[in-house]
Amino acid sequence: MSGPEKSRVPLFATMQRIPGGLMLIPLILGAIFGTFAPGALGIGSFTTALFQDSALPLIALLIFATGTQVSLRTGGPILAHAGTVLLMKSLIPATLVVLLGLAVGLDGLLGVSLLALLASMDNSNGGLWLAFSGQYGDERDRGAYVASAINDGPFLTLLFLGASGLGDIPFLALLGAIVPFLLGVLVGNVDAQWRKVVEPVPNIVIPFFAFSLGTGIDLGDIVTGGVTGLLLGLVIAPFTGFLVYVGYRYMLRRGSMSGMGFAAGTTAGNAIATPAVVAAADPRFEEYVGTATAQVAASALVTAIVAPLLAAYALKRAGALRQGGVPSGGDGADGPEDSAGGGTHGSAGGVSDRPGQEQRA
Repeated sequence: MSGPEKSRVPLFATMQRIPGGLMLIPLILGAIFGTFAPGALGIGSFTTALFQDSALPLIALLIFATGTQVSLRTGGPILAHAGTVLLMKSLIPATLVVLLGLAVGLDGLLGVSLLALLASMDNSNGGLWLAFSGQYGDERDRGAYVASAINDGPFLTLLFLGASGLGDIPFLALLGAIVPFLLGVLVGNVDAQWRKVVEPVPNIVIPFFAFSLGTGIDLGDIVTGGVTGLLLGLVIAPFTGFLVYVGYRYMLRRGSMSGMGFAAGTTAGNAIATPAVVAAADPRFEEYVGTATAQVAASALVTAIVAPLLAAYALKRAGALRQGGVPSGGDGADGPEDSAGGGTHGSAGGVSDRPGQEQRA
């Protein structure tokens, strides 16, 4: 009897060796197509549907699948993680940006407008978070994706600008972003078999919607954004990632696994459209849209590279990873503090890495 078939070219295994590679590599490939052959995927039918127009439906499926993995007995810890990520990655940074705007005005600092700062800092790349937490974290980390479902898009940007009398809160759009997750929670708790059926969904859909998002990124826009856009991403990744790390370490008490927080230090790909949305709500921002869009695009690409590298480095330095980037067997190496977090660290499919340990239902 022959053994398992071996891959001639280990494409998937290579992607998994790179922190966030399941999201990052297709995103970059998509950006290359979007820049140098923007019409190649627009031939119609299934080709266009899969490689260019699939992002939102596949992300919605991923949100639903993530919801099914949330059982009622783990709902509290997951909500605690999601709330911590939302507070430290979105609410605190956005508040700081607004305070800065009240001091310096809409022009911002060093060629980076208030619009660009807010649009690139108050959100996070949920797809990359799911890819990274699926590889290195557990169900609590993956469930923290709820934070990305809330902060993705222009909602928080409009909300915080509204504190100064600008913009409006699209409540129905915000509700629409959360419904698939809540529906997944319901289905997963009513029928455990559905939970098992959709367990492989992240590994299947993340590369495809990442490529689709990438096709909307023109590398020329990143060049147009210049040094300011690149520097913006280099600041956002460690700064906001560190804030989430602090939340993981001192609020959630995750010990050596606290380095996961750095993976949240990203700018969402959807944030590229935020400057135009804000300008449509308030024409006073129109003059900033072009430059801000380029800067946000640069930040999205730079943070997608830097944030998972920082997170992997922090986890490895804390002893949470074995040689080769595989999650270690425990929740951390810091003794009792880690036991407070509980849980296991699964693979992207949610299967425990600990020998002999049963998979959670």
